[in-house]
Amino acid sequence: MIRHLFACTILLFAAVMAQAEKPLIPAPPQLAASAYMLLDAHTGQVLVEHNADEQIPPASLTKMMTSYIVSEELEKGSIKEQDLVRISEKAWRKGGSKMFVKVGDRVPVIDLLRGVIVQSGNDASIALAEHISGSEEVFAEVMNQHAERLGMHDSHFVNATGWPAEGHVTTVRDLGILARALIADHPGHYELYSEKYFRFNGINQPNRNRLLWRDPSVDGIKTGHTEAAGYCLVTSAVKRGMRLISVVVGADSDEQRAEETQKLLSYGFRYYQTHKVYAGNEELKTEHVWGGKQDNVAITIENDLFVTIPRGAEGDIKAELVVDGELEAPLAKYQPVGALEVTLDGETLIEVPAVTATAVERGGFFKRTWDRIRRFVIGLFKE
Repeated sequence: MIRHLFACTILLFAAVMAQAEKPLIPAPPQLAASAYMLLDAHTGQVLVEHNADEQIPPASLTKMMTSYIVSEELEKGSIKEQDLVRISEKAWRKGGSKMFVKVGDRVPVIDLLRGVIVQSGNDASIALAEHISGSEEVFAEVMNQHAERLGMHDSHFVNATGWPAEGHVTTVRDLGILARALIADHPGHYELYSEKYFRFNGINQPNRNRLLWRDPSVDGIKTGHTEAAGYCLVTSAVKRGMRLISVVVGADSDEQRAEETQKLLSYGFRYYQTHKVYAGNEELKTEHVWGGKQDNVAITIENDLFVTIPRGAEGDIKAELVVDGELEAPLAKYQPVGALEVTLDGETLIEVPAVTATAVERGGFFKRTWDRIRRFVIGLFKE
């Protein structure tokens, strides 16, 4: 009896200790903003959200899409950084924040892009829209096409600047999607978002993102403000190999949007981490292949696999690789043959296709015949 009680006590103590060792995550901060979200840029996992799917006027956060399209066009080669853009009267006359270009001037694309990103210039945004699409109205159609392609299904753009207009809307979730695309798709141009000043036409203007001065981990992204939208800020920061994106809209002041953003970032970095589970093309196991020139093929995943987990929980991650049945040649490189599931405490974090690391061609007649015989005999013994 005493031995039994002692064993039960040990088991209970072990269970309590295991529970105590699990990372404790407090409730996220509640912000003085109408809508907000915090997500991991690598994995896309949302850590905090509030009213993330409520349609809102995006104000100058619109210019994130404008600059994204400019980067897309530069990458395709349809425009070049040193191409000269003629400034129209419409661009010159536009009110609000300005780069202070002059009508009739010819300004390099790269300067106008800096004018959009650093100075939030409405004039620069319209000039680039007209240069790429002929008119701002047609450019807005291109913006909507890119939004749909990126999965921003609750957004609709009417102009390139964020100037208040009926039907010009987005959501915090869609802005998070766009921020991830800016960083992942065009890392070279994303560096412009960390520039604190840009001088043009003798006027040196500061970036309106206060956090670029306050927090060395912050390297972007964009501010916005209109009466309807309030004060808005999309921010990205990197610490200890983790990149977070925060979206805060509807704050009451420039200072408040910075402070509330800092609360989100501090929470994310304190309690979560990005963990690399496997590298792309890393051999996970080998599988037999019937009827091939080679008998085995390595199974892998095509891209690096990251998960977002509570800080310190990497030891509790489990990965299970399941191959769908027996493999038979021919097999193409990266052909899906199963799935890799990653779980934490019984909850699925992510599931990705398991693929072949190399192609496997069909073997010759005698090899295929021999494999059929072997397969038949092995099948008899299995029965």
